[in-house]
Amino acid sequence: MTTPGLEINTFITLYEERNFQGRSYECMSDCSDFSSYLSRCQSCRVESGCFMVYERSSYTGNQFFMRRGEYSDFMRMGLGDSIRSCRMIPMHRGTFRMRIYERENFSGQMTELMDDCESIQERYRMSDCQSCNVMEGHWLMYEQPHFRGRMMYVMPGDHRSFRDMGMTMRISSMRRIMDSC
Repeated sequence: MTTPGLEINTFITLYEERNFQGRSYECMSDCSDFSSYLSRCQSCRVESGCFMVYERSSYTGNQFFMRRGEYSDFMRMGLGDSIRSCRMIPMHRGTFRMRIYERENFSGQMTELMDDCESIQERYRMSDCQSCNVMEGHWLMYEQPHFRGRMMYVMPGDHRSFRDMGMTMRISSMRRIMDSC
């Protein structure tokens, strides 16, 4: 049985070396640590779907959003010399809804979003965003306005503290992950 909204053949092929060289590992779901399959991972091909790749194991460290395509050299992309884990992002078809909060534990000013926001400072006069509740859809949050800088993936659920999730960056913009992967 498949989950509604998931592509049946969603997968990513990971390579030890740049330019799709060396040993490879095909991944069709979340993988918290590649070390049992590859000594390192320096390039990949996303055959279908969307994935978040992480600098460290257990979905920690800097993150990067990858849609269908070829990524021949992570170092040139600013990801460092290797990635260690990845998370498959299920495609969501329907409405998007998220509440963002100025402080941790859902306190301070609260705003509800249903679409992309290029700048929470300009649009909502919020100085910061430190927690959120994602009711519908999957979202990317960015440290700079206009969807620039480091990013963080948030899936449906309560996210009480971005700091506890290992993210020390300030959130300034956010966008929906649409089914255009």
